[in-house]
Amino acid sequence: MSDRKPLIAGNWKMFKTNDEAIETVQKLIKNVGQVTDVDIMIAPPFTALSVVAPLVNNSSIGLSGQNMHWEEKGAYTGEISAEMLINIGCSYVILGHSERRQYFKETDDQINKKVHAALKSQLKPVLCIGETENERDSNKTFSVLDKQIEIGLQGVFIDRIVDVIIAYEPVWAIGTGKTASDEQAQEVHTYLRKRLNDIYNDSVAQSIRILYGGSVKPNNIKGLMTMPDIDGALVGGVSLDADQFSAVVQY
Repeated sequence: MSDRKPLIAGNWKMFKTNDEAIETVQKLIKNVGQVTDVDIMIAPPFTALSVVAPLVNNSSIGLSGQNMHWEEKGAYTGEISAEMLINIGCSYVILGHSERRQYFKETDDQINKKVHAALKSQLKPVLCIGETENERDSNKTFSVLDKQIEIGLQGVFIDRIVDVIIAYEPVWAIGTGKTASDEQAQEVHTYLRKRLNDIYNDSVAQSIRILYGGSVKPNNIKGLMTMPDIDGALVGGVSLDADQFSAVVQY
């Protein structure tokens, strides 16, 4: 049994008005606001962060941005900086989500710049990596992940890597209802830990949390969490429902 503390993270994506966000968070606080054996994080849309932040302040629920720009400030219409996220109460930021890569053409190099900017501002980056169904079918899973992890972490030194969280999200399992089997997910997590050992060392590899994401639900979280290298989950759709997300947290 590892001493890595599990992290259950909820990515709300482009859902919930401020009123809906407040209602969901109030329920979450009631259900799991005092849970301490698992770290909990939610990533509401940018517009809801400021109304949610004071609510989670005295709870065990951490706050995350869904994305950010790598520059500290400037003429980048529509973008958000690390400092803005910190100032509003965030301690995490999701970077390189497959939807950002797919729809907004984010590159590994851009994601790497964001990882550095997040670390510089004391935000914990959740670096998302994962292969498409096509890439999996062509046996390219590991080569795709190699590239994403190597470029994503380029220049991140050993003293800073402990603040990075990796989220393995097979693109073919996001929002599709398909989930990697416990063993499939564990195989990839084992591989990723080995790669972290290659890039850094065994002590680093054993201390970094690697989450699984992709159609995680109350009925499959338990099996995933029995796997030795799965340290939590990045939850999409289910995190929008306070009771279902609470059930995942309390697996």
